[in-house]
Formats: sequence, C-alpha cells, structure tokens
Amino acid sequence: MDPPSKSWSIHTRSEIIAKYQILERVGAGAYADVYRGRRLSDDLIVALKEIHDYQSAFREIDALQILQGSPNVVVLHEYFWREDEDAVLVLEFLRTDLATVIDEAKKKKGLPVGEMKQWMMQILSGVDACHRNMIVHRDLKPGNLLIGDDGILKLADFGQARILGEPGYDSSEGIPQNYEHDASSNQAGSGNQEQGTLLREEYFRVLDELKTKRSADDADKDTNIPDGNTSCLATCTTSDMDDDPLKSNFSYEAREDEGEEEPGCLTSCVGTRWFRAPELLYGSTNYGLEIDLWSLGCIFAELLTLEPLFPGTADIDQLSRIINVLGNLDEKAWPGCSKLPDYGIISFNKVEDPPGLEACLPNRSPNEVSLVKKLVCYDPAKRATAMELLQDKYFNEEPLPVPVSELHVPLNRKREDENSPWHDYNYAGSDSDMEDFGPVNITKTGTGFSIQFP
Repeated sequence: MDPPSKSWSIHTRSEIIAKYQILERVGAGAYADVYRGRRLSDDLIVALKEIHDYQSAFREIDALQILQGSPNVVVLHEYFWREDEDAVLVLEFLRTDLATVIDEAKKKKGLPVGEMKQWMMQILSGVDACHRNMIVHRDLKPGNLLIGDDGILKLADFGQARILGEPGYDSSEGIPQNYEHDASSNQAGSGNQEQGTLLREEYFRVLDELKTKRSADDADKDTNIPDGNTSCLATCTTSDMDDDPLKSNFSYEAREDEGEEEPGCLTSCVGTRWFRAPELLYGSTNYGLEIDLWSLGCIFAELLTLEPLFPGTADIDQLSRIINVLGNLDEKAWPGCSKLPDYGIISFNKVEDPPGLEACLPNRSPNEVSLVKKLVCYDPAKRATAMELLQDKYFNEEPLPVPVSELHVPLNRKREDENSPWHDYNYAGSDSDMEDFGPVNITKTGTGFSIQFP
C-alpha cells in the first residue's frame, strides 16, 4: 500500500508512529481515511481516522468527548491535532456494521425477530445517549452503526454531528492547545449519562430556546467556515462520494435572490439521501433531533424487510417515493410545512389513496408496523423519541430480544463499491435530476419559478 503523498500524512507523523503501528487502510473518502493500527504499548488493535476537513474533525472530537462512556457510541481513545496538520482520531476498531448484518440476512432469507429487536434496542440506546446530550448525529444509516466481535453495536462517524446545546459548553475555542489528547481522561460523557432524561415538553422548550439563540449567533463559529456543501462529504465512508449536482437542496436556482447561507442556520445538506428526513429534502435549516428519528425509522424498516424503505436515485425521486407512500405533504399532515424553503418551489400531483407504510412492510406484525410509523411521519413533533421507543411494548412481547452474546456477528465488514446499495449514485450518463420524470410543469413566480412533477 502506497502512503498518501501529502507531507503531513499519518505515515510521517512522528508522534503517531511512536505509539502506533499502521497496518492497512480500511476506508477512504474525500474528507477522511481510516487505517487499522496496533497500539505498541499493549498490542490493542485500533482504528486511526485521519480527517482532512477541519469542521468534521472538530465536530467528531467534540461529540465523542461528550459521549465518552456511552456503551453504544464508539470509543475515542485519543487524538492528535495541531495547526496545519490533519486531525488523527484513535478509535476502537470494530470489525463489521449493520449494513453487513442486513446483507448476510438477505442471503439467509431473513433475520430472526429476537436478534432484530436486540439490534434495534442497541441503536435506540446509542441515539438516546446522543439526544439526551442534545447532539444530533445527522448521518444515521446502517453503514455508520458499527459492531464489535462481542455483538455490541455502536454509533460512529460523527463528522456531521452538531451539538445543539450543552450547559457550560463553549465550542468557539478552536483546536485545543494540547493537540495530543488522551480522551479517556474526559469524564463529561459519563457525567451526562447520569442526568435524568428530558421529557418531550422539556425537550421542545429547550430546542426552541436554542433555535432562538442561533438566530443571533453564527452556528458555525466553532470553525469560522460556512456550514455548506463541504460538510455533506465529511465522512470516512465512500458511499457519499458521488457528484450530485443537486446536493444543496435541489432548488434548481429557482430563487433568483438566493445567495450564501444565512448566519445562524444549519444546513439542509446533511446525511445520506435514503435516510434523509423530508424537512431536509425541502431545504429546512431550522431542524432538531427529529431528523435522526426519521433516519431511525428508515433503518428499522430495512431491518424488517431487508430492503431500503425509500431508495431514491436523486433528491426529487426521494421526495416522490416518500409522497407516494405517505401521501402529499400539506398543512393537515404537518402544520407549518408550507413555510419550508422549497415547499412552494416544487410540487407533486395529488396522490389518491396512498398505500401507507403498511404496504412497505408486508407480513410484519401490527406492532412492528406501528414502531416504524411512530418514526416515519411528516410532522417532526409527532416522531417518537428514542427514550420513548425503548419502552415500547414491541420489545416486551414474544419473541423477546436475544442476549447480546447470542447475536450472529458477521466476520468482516462488507466492502463498499459502486454497486453497493449504500452508494448514493446518479444514473450513469446523466447529470440531471429531472430526466427520470419526463415532462414537468414550470410556472413563473414573483421570485423565480415553480416546478411541478408528475
């Protein structure tokens, strides 16, 4: 394996190679490379994640330090970072992921319900830890849910995560002065885990306060870099590396006065398309933890059917698939949806008698369908929290979740390539999001134009 050519490559960092033997590169992307390594002091196998994007590195370190001690979040052992060099995170090495579990279950024609429930409960536990600390992951998908040889599932890849609020937390300090940092000394996460869980009403009250505060402050002051399209690709996976000409919310330059992202806003350009909430697809920059809950619903549906719930080939196709199942998005389905940035720009023909999620989950029990419906719904305020779902009756009925020790854990992670279902692709030979839809209706408006799809 030839090391990267950059002079500050992980292979030339004396402070790293003095402590770790770099064995092989196991993942690569535009914004990060991941290596399997061995800690020289005790032969522990670790993952060394070299992050080439400042924002992504800062966010991942912040989130993992806060979540330190959470059993279903990947462990950050230490990190190396100083000015003019890429951050290198030393993480626990986890051999496989939920995408591989699903892939193997397809070959076996099914996943035992008891095992499926155990996977779901571990995912919920990890998401609950994030949300109780007001951390929104923003890129939940099977490939980012890593699994150890012992069957413990852990949330990983926090490069797109945002901390919506933390008492006493200051994210404006930039790169720490002590660039070589032992994360095991940080007790913030374990302390936060002792806090009582937020009630639904309290959560929305706190979130409203945070959104109000963001309107006066630059949400990305931690890096002084606009939270734009670059953050869409700041992960260690290769599944999001395609060139999507409509990545920034498919507005097709419809607003003639559209400019740079307003200060104090989040970006709608996050996550992987198949698991992206409809408010993001409509360009929302005023969202909260609920976007993770939609992603959870898509993941759970895939565990139940072993097929992706909404496998869109482009952002418009993604919206079309959702609408064809749930029905048209309107004020009745979600009061306030008409205020979404792109709601008045893109519209679809009326869907008569939408089949609902039941049609996407054939041969599943009523409680299984109910679980997904509590997450995959238009109105973010109606999505059940991870804490609530951990108490759902589905997990207390037969067959019960199997013990972690009885889970079947695949030996190796499935390699991702252009044929992988996680590859967020466009059709070959086309750079247009519209060609799949045939004729469209374009109407001139006061600020640009509106596009209606069949």
